[in-house]
Amino acid sequence: MLETNTLVQQIQARVNASRPEIIQFMRDICAIPSMDSQLKAVGERIAKEMQKLGYDEVRFDQMGNIFGRIGSGKRVLVYDSHIDTVGIGDPSAWEWDPFIGKVEDGVLYARGACDEKGSTPGMVYGLAIARDLGVLEGWTVYYFGNMEEWCDGIAPNTFVEVDPKVRPDFVVIGEPTKMNVYRGHKGRLEMRVVAKGRSAHAASNHLGDNAIYKLLPIIAGIRDLEPQLGDHPFLGHGKITVSDMHVKTPSINAVPDEAVIFIDRRMTFGETKEQVVAQVCALIPEQYKDSVVVEELFYDEPSYTGFVFPVDKYFPAWAFEEAHPLVQAGVNARRLIGLPDGPTGKWNFSTNGIYWAGKAGIPSIGFGPGDEETAHTTGDSVNLNDMVKATEFYALLPKLIAA
Repeated sequence: MLETNTLVQQIQARVNASRPEIIQFMRDICAIPSMDSQLKAVGERIAKEMQKLGYDEVRFDQMGNIFGRIGSGKRVLVYDSHIDTVGIGDPSAWEWDPFIGKVEDGVLYARGACDEKGSTPGMVYGLAIARDLGVLEGWTVYYFGNMEEWCDGIAPNTFVEVDPKVRPDFVVIGEPTKMNVYRGHKGRLEMRVVAKGRSAHAASNHLGDNAIYKLLPIIAGIRDLEPQLGDHPFLGHGKITVSDMHVKTPSINAVPDEAVIFIDRRMTFGETKEQVVAQVCALIPEQYKDSVVVEELFYDEPSYTGFVFPVDKYFPAWAFEEAHPLVQAGVNARRLIGLPDGPTGKWNFSTNGIYWAGKAGIPSIGFGPGDEETAHTTGDSVNLNDMVKATEFYALLPKLIAA
């Protein structure tokens, strides 16, 4: 294998030579809508690129995710990039076509540019370049383009347990990190509070039992609860918010007989699922305890292929220490490719790391172009120089992970 400094020069030369193809690949996959986990078309475009680059295996899994494999060594590394996106919302809010996008001052603005298609070209090309330069001796590596937006962690869970039934030794998550190495984030529990009442005509509302009113003290309690939540020096403070509300009523001239609020609860270290549920249950007034219940959410919706993998919507917090070998390999890779020194960090949102690291305990880090603050906005964007530069990191990293 090449000496490290020479290897870096070789990688950078290969990446520079491939720059037009990497950028065009990025433009192509952003131009293909992949909302609501509809991955088939964009997955086919990614498969075409991996086939062109000579991956050993390229296929869709049962769920409909796309993956490509290089090598058959004993050590297994997965590069994880979700290729579904949220919708575009109100089309009139966009000043440009959200799929064709625009390039301004070297930045590509398009739906999914930041979250998270921006890591895909670098991962796909980086692994092929690593293979060509002899970096992957002893490795089996995967690019895994998956669906994540609607249920974090479900795709990697199926990767390990269903298809292809592979448990990696290491994972790199391509969610946006501003080109820094990230090593964790808070967890999450999704809940709903269901209030039952009794319907009546609005003109005789005294005969009814308004379900909405039963939720008002609970909503106020949630609003005021956050200062009491747990805290952690690295992951930060727990968070809670009411994120949605549904009402069941015979008409707008009737007393509602059911009202439901949905809760997004971000969990830091030291908080258990049981404690989190108990905190919300404690907000139910005594007189409503027989007609109001707190329920944890469950995900069992079929993917676009019809595949169903039922899971609880509980996503544990995770973090690795700065000194962890994989974290240090990432830090060294940044330094060797010429990025300025920067601190390791964490995401504010959650990623597939909730399964890889949080549930399965697999060493994982994050590295990707883009700033998560533009995710899900009409400013969804990625700096194209960073997007290309990330390829160098993905190509070099396997060399630096200690045996």
